[in-house]
Formats: sequence, structure tokens, C-alpha cells
Amino acid sequence: MLDLTHLLATLDRARKEVARVVFGQDKAVDFCLTAILCNQHALIEGVPGIAKTLLVRTLARVLGCDFGRIQFTPDLMPADITGTSVFDLQSGQFRLLPGPVFTTFLLADEINRAPAKTQSALLQAMQERRVSIDRDTHTLAPDFTVFATQNPIEYEGTYPLPEAQKDRFMLKITMTYPEAPEELALARAMLADDTPERRLEHSGLAPVLDGTTLAQLRAGLAGITVRDELVRYAVEIVRATRALDSVLVGAGPRATQSLVLGARALAALTGSDFVTPDHLRDIVLPVLGHRVLLRPEHEVEGLTAEEVINQILADVPVPR
Repeated sequence: MLDLTHLLATLDRARKEVARVVFGQDKAVDFCLTAILCNQHALIEGVPGIAKTLLVRTLARVLGCDFGRIQFTPDLMPADITGTSVFDLQSGQFRLLPGPVFTTFLLADEINRAPAKTQSALLQAMQERRVSIDRDTHTLAPDFTVFATQNPIEYEGTYPLPEAQKDRFMLKITMTYPEAPEELALARAMLADDTPERRLEHSGLAPVLDGTTLAQLRAGLAGITVRDELVRYAVEIVRATRALDSVLVGAGPRATQSLVLGARALAALTGSDFVTPDHLRDIVLPVLGHRVLLRPEHEVEGLTAEEVINQILADVPVPR
């Protein structure tokens, strides 16, 4: 197990390496690293050209992990994700032709463009880190992580993710436009032929850790102090989503687990050896935003899940 000082230093190095390639997305980077540290999956939402794919590719390089990508389309079949068995004429036996799911970091690009049957091919992989192909079960990498992307402005030709599938994602990370200084730095880099893609491939981006060290990092999170009052605070926030008239379906127990574990990982990423109420509040919206389902009559009036969650944060007393 890494000691706490080494844990915090390693995470800081990883963030700095990613920032060499991905401009102006520090919060999104922290949330992605939070999901990775918790060995969970993340849904990334952002407009085209915001560097969603680049972010995941860079994280895989910095963390020393394999990377795979699936471009989801309406004609994509489940076997295109999991793989299939083919008959080998030389050996006279069937052999597995593995699909792109057999990797460590899997980018499911525009996941809502594939029908439910294809989307469901990821459910077993995300939950159990195993896939079933022709009645045989195959084990995936222990660090298998899905980063799925969505475009928030295009709905034609898409298939909304079912609630059960959205609940498999620990976080929904919203990538916003970079601030003016970061966008200016990006524009200048393009003129100098120093593009983010070129930096990723040719700048000697150094892997900060490997699979073994990643496991040690996760074990090292046990050294982050979480007071019992904060655990109770997290439970009260999640349970409050189930008590509002405007909410049709509130967040379940998996959200409570994600909130507590995510706050602990976020504390480590910010260089703290203990969790504060601010760490919990910072991660509430990514954890709960995609899990809270509003009643249609309130949605028609313009109410959003973010507004409901902000109201809950205002109402639930913060522990001292």
C-alpha cells in the first residue's frame, strides 16, 4: 500500500501530465480520475469538439492502461462489442475473436446512438467485468472502465439510456467550454503545430503508474479520513431525493455508495487527507444528476434535476 504522502503526490503528477494535453478541463479530469480511483464507470456529456475522446485517450496513456474505442451507430450489433466465436479450420475448433470490450479503458462514443439491445451488451461487462459469448463466460481486466459519451444537443436518431443503465455509471461528467485563456493557449498551440493530439503522440507523455500501482492507489484511499457525520450527511442528501413531490424516481443506495466513495477520492485529488462537506457537495451533482427522474408535469414547467439537487443542498443541514 502506498503511504498517504506518496498517494497524493502520484495523483498530482497524473493531473499535471493530463493537463499538458487537455486544456481547460481540470474539473472533468478530476471527476474522471475519481471514477477510476473508485473502479467505477463514467458518462461524459459535452458538445462536439470539446475533447471528450482526447481526455480518455490521455488518461489511458498517463495511467499506463490499454485503450479501446467503439463508435456507437444504429446498426451496431452486440457481437461488435463483445466479440464472437469463429471456427478455425486448421484446429477444427471454435476460437474466440475478442471484441473491443477486452481492454482496460473503453470509450463508448455516442452510446445513445445504438438501440437498447446493443447498449445492454455493456451491462454485464460494467457490473461484473465479465462477458458471455456463446454460453461461455470470459473475464475482463480487473481495471476495466467504461467512459461513455453523449452529445447533449442532438436527439434525432438517438435512443435514451434506460434508468438501469444510467445507474451503472458512477458519475455523469459535463464537459464545458474552456475559459478564454485556455482557449487562447489552444489556438496558439495549433498555429505552432503543437496540437493536443501531437502532444499525446510525440511529446513523451510519461505513464505515471501501471496496473499494480493503480491498485495500490485505490488501497491507499483507506488512509483518507471520512467522519461519520459526513456519511450521515451523504445519506440524508440521497434520501431527500426520494421525498420530493417533483421527483418521480429518486436516487437509490448505489448513489449513496458513489457519493461517499467519490468524495473520498476527490479529497485525495485535491491534496487533502480528510473529506470535508465541500468535497461531498462538489460531487453531488455528477453522482445524482443522471439518477433523479422528475415527474413529467414538473419537467414541462422547466424544472431541472440540477435545480432540485441544489434545493436539496440548501435544505439539508451541513455538519459542523
